[in-house]
Amino acid sequence: MDEHDVLAARFEENRSHLLAVAFRVLGSRTEAEDAVQEAWFRLSRTDTGQVDNLAGWLTTVVGRVCLDMLRAKRSRREELPGEQLPERVAEVDGPEQAALLADSVGIALLVVLETLAPAERLAFVLHDLFAVPFDEIAPIVGRSPEATRQLASRARRRVQGAPAGPEPDQHRQRAVVEAFLAASRGGDLQALLTVLDPDVVLRADQVAVTTAKTYAKQGAPLLAAELRGAEAVAKTFSGRARAAQPALLDGVLGAVVVAGSRTRVAFALTVVDDRIVGIDVVADPERLGRLSVTLLR
Repeated sequence: MDEHDVLAARFEENRSHLLAVAFRVLGSRTEAEDAVQEAWFRLSRTDTGQVDNLAGWLTTVVGRVCLDMLRAKRSRREELPGEQLPERVAEVDGPEQAALLADSVGIALLVVLETLAPAERLAFVLHDLFAVPFDEIAPIVGRSPEATRQLASRARRRVQGAPAGPEPDQHRQRAVVEAFLAASRGGDLQALLTVLDPDVVLRADQVAVTTAKTYAKQGAPLLAAELRGAEAVAKTFSGRARAAQPALLDGVLGAVVVAGSRTRVAFALTVVDDRIVGIDVVADPERLGRLSVTLLR
């Protein structure tokens, strides 16, 4: 084999690991594959003679690519309908599936990760899930090692109570969801503030935003592509969401609006420590069709 073939073979040895890193940072199979492909392009243009630890070098490159992608996605959030609800790990196909499932991250945790700033998310994933030292993460996020440690610590506090698997304590979480819906229907702003985390983040796809405006007179919440903070989210739902009912979305507690036999809108609610930290609103028909919805009577 020539030098290019040797380099390609070494890259393939690391592909599963790189996909696992990228998937956990980005929450999307497609974006993870794009990040890994970009890492290969950069590797093929680099003189690797001075690279002592190729796996570490590639992890750093993928981390930087993912950070750029997270920042770009956040800046153009309103232009990307249907991007907010993370893909299920179970949808990953191909030979890398075993690696991605080995330390699987459930949809609830991915939704919590979506509430983090890009640098916090990357620091947490690289350090806590892949044991990358802070002094190696620091240059990626442009911080000192101590500041990077603080980024990961803040992120860890946010996700510590999030379920990492598909079967959280649904009795307690259902009580939180039902309290949220009752307070919304009753216009009880104080009750909403009690059940919402102070830093709660709401994200809605473009179809949901447009539909909400159309049905505002029928009690639909006036959604925006992104809202942050308990007060803003509480005001959005106060006196609204009258048609929403509790449901499981891919095994995660949330709520849906059903018309006839079809789900029109889905609200994926992430509950941590008996408070809602994330609300993802999906109305795009294609994405709704991929959700497994079970109504809770």
